[in-house]
Amino acid sequence: MATKVFKSIGKFGLVLAVAGGVVNSTLYNVDAGHRAVIFDRFSGVQDVVVGEGTHLLIPWVQKPIIFDCRSRPRNVPVITGSKDLQNVKITLSILFRPVASQLPCIYTSIGEDYDERVMPSITTEILKLSTGNYRDCEFVIVKDEPPGRQHFEAPLLVIQVLHSLWHLFLSVSES
Repeated sequence: MATKVFKSIGKFGLVLAVAGGVVNSTLYNVDAGHRAVIFDRFSGVQDVVVGEGTHLLIPWVQKPIIFDCRSRPRNVPVITGSKDLQNVKITLSILFRPVASQLPCIYTSIGEDYDERVMPSITTEILKLSTGNYRDCEFVIVKDEPPGRQHFEAPLLVIQVLHSLWHLFLSVSES
């Protein structure tokens, strides 16, 4: 009699463990400030961006790709030319975040590491655009101006340049 009870408890425990594993694999969480894109093995990346909270998916068929949509800082040191062709070493401070509605496009065209692929070229172009308007002697005058902000909207990213070239490390080196 006791062996039947232990066998039935063992079977119940096994069924409960399998059911718990299946339920656990169907749930995923998207934390605050994050968004998710669903990759389906049959239809590819879905166009729907999933917001914060706990969500369901089809186990082993769908996979959530979670993106951080909060503004993140990035400091980029670049050597660029001034108006009079002198080399200027500048560190640019950038706040960036992806546009949440464009996350499926970002994932399919660039990938999860979009910031490592896109940001170096964008920052270099922004710095060339900014420093190309000044001569090397004008940087000393411009350095005393209060920092401003510029807002750029690329189709996929929102970039806020803390145009504090003037308060960050700034040195003019002779060619």
